[in-house]
Amino acid sequence: MWRGGRFLPDGLLSEGATGSRAHPLFRMFVRWVRRPLLAVARLWRRNIQLRVVTATLLMSLAVVLLLGLVVIGQVSNGLLDAKQQAARSQAAGGFAVAEQLADDAADDVAQGGTGNSRDGRQDTGTWLNDLVTQLASGGQGVYYLVALSSEEGPDTFGTGEGSGSHGPRASFDLKPEESVSPQLRAALDDSPDTHEQYGTIVLEGGRTEAALVIGKRLNDPNGDPYQLYYLFPFQQEEKSLSLVKGTLATAGVFVVVLLGAIAWLVVRQVVTPVRMAARISERLAAGRLQERMKVSGEDDIARLGEAFNKMAKNLQTKIQQLEELSRMQRRFVSDVSHELRTPLTTVRMAADVIHEARDEFDPVTARSAELLLGQLDRFESLLADLLEISRFDAKAAALEADPVDLRDVVRRVLEGAEPLAERKGSRFLVYGDERPVMAEADARRIERVLRNLVVNAVEHGEGRDIVVRLASGDGAVAVAVRDYGVGLKPGEANRVFNRFWRADPARARTTGGTGLGLSIAVEDARLHGGWLQAWGEPGGGSQFRLTIPRTAGQPLRGSPIPLEPADSRRRREEARAASGGARASVPSPAPSRGPAQEPHRWPGGAVAAPPREAGGGGGAAGGGEPDMRRRTAQGPEEPMEEQGGHGERQGD
Repeated sequence: MWRGGRFLPDGLLSEGATGSRAHPLFRMFVRWVRRPLLAVARLWRRNIQLRVVTATLLMSLAVVLLLGLVVIGQVSNGLLDAKQQAARSQAAGGFAVAEQLADDAADDVAQGGTGNSRDGRQDTGTWLNDLVTQLASGGQGVYYLVALSSEEGPDTFGTGEGSGSHGPRASFDLKPEESVSPQLRAALDDSPDTHEQYGTIVLEGGRTEAALVIGKRLNDPNGDPYQLYYLFPFQQEEKSLSLVKGTLATAGVFVVVLLGAIAWLVVRQVVTPVRMAARISERLAAGRLQERMKVSGEDDIARLGEAFNKMAKNLQTKIQQLEELSRMQRRFVSDVSHELRTPLTTVRMAADVIHEARDEFDPVTARSAELLLGQLDRFESLLADLLEISRFDAKAAALEADPVDLRDVVRRVLEGAEPLAERKGSRFLVYGDERPVMAEADARRIERVLRNLVVNAVEHGEGRDIVVRLASGDGAVAVAVRDYGVGLKPGEANRVFNRFWRADPARARTTGGTGLGLSIAVEDARLHGGWLQAWGEPGGGSQFRLTIPRTAGQPLRGSPIPLEPADSRRRREEARAASGGARASVPSPAPSRGPAQEPHRWPGGAVAAPPREAGGGGGAAGGGEPDMRRRTAQGPEEPMEEQGGHGERQGD
């Protein structure tokens, strides 16, 4: 803390320091303040009753404050008006008495009276003392009286008691010179009318009080002018106003608390059933389908509870029916699959014998033997898929994860699909296999997924090149299979993984698939904690992307390969740029500007040559080679391909 005799020499927050650069004491203070604020904010977000009651209290407080200000203003104005009228009446009467006394004293002197006269003139000092005493005799606590000399007279502030001396005189313990402002005295010197002003009177001991000061210039018995002031303090009015304020404050607090309690009770009657419904809904979502709301009364809330209970009951019944139906379906599939294996084995043996002896049959019978063996192969594949689906449905599928280099899996899959690709006229292009792509995975299941994707791409690629990409990054590995065939219509990218789904049911199956391949592939991907996603556009081909975590059990945050291929994005951007707002035609790919890329030989002996244009496939139609770039660290660049093909994809 202490460095060089100074406490925290760098300050709690150094210049330009924010976040982690702030002083530890400052960060500790922020955490200390933030913790209760976060708790309050969380309570505010989660508690609707608190928000409603708080809003009611705030609005009630605002209304009470507004009404209080209006009432206090009205009362204050009323008291002030009453005070002014009473003060003016009292001052007018006093001024009249002072004038009458001055006239009487002057008459007495003129008649030769011996009162307080000296050499034929009235002793005004004594007369003023008597006047102030007489006028203030009945006003103790109500008003004060002050007599001052006037600038219009022969003498100003004298201190003697002789004739013509108009020194300051006041009733009680008032300080006359400090209590009357110079502006009011000057106004009285300029005009003999009655003047009034709000001011502050000063008492002995330094005490001050707000008051209304009313003054008038009068003449003494000798005809000399002097100033007479009535000072009316607002002490009683302030006490009355304080009493009104206290009463209003007490009533306002009581009203606000009462309204808050009423709002709390009313909202509680509504919120309590809602909270109960929320808790019951959470329990229903957790699988406790027997939970019900407690219903009492016949009001709207009661009807809501009855409707909720009825909904929960119907939901429970439907779920139980669906679970029972699902169990029956799974058992039926499992039982049928197992029961069919024995007769299928027998039929397979007989079909093999017949197929081996087909040369001895007539052509029609020999062809029938070949068809029988082919359909038996397809039937066995369907039976194996059904058994695998039944294991997934029964949650009996187990993951045997080991460190696997996906390049080896891709190599085996492409070697197995190479004969089919040669028949279709397609070639395989592999990107991203320059370095190992390691992951903890079940090699058998990953190989099954990739085999399904590659075979589908060849079957529906219409003889065009098939691009396979591998990538790793951000805790995930991915393999994408891209074809330039029939593509997918809008909405088919999700339905393609449904069991037995076909894009066009009217078309006959020519590929020999069972319709369960992609469904099993999705389950294999989920078993790894990964994703299997599809993208496609009509006539522009499709891309299927498998993404799994590099370490088994880790959550996925993203995929190192974009789902939409880069060539599709480029083609769309070029079409928009070329159209200029009108309907665009797809431009043909530009020829390569760099040196020709050498064919990439991947393990297994097959050659991955640069892709041909989509217009030529399988040697049917040649064409120039588009620009193709090698994969970079951020991801591969897609080869530019033209749209082509108008077939339909199946969920094989």
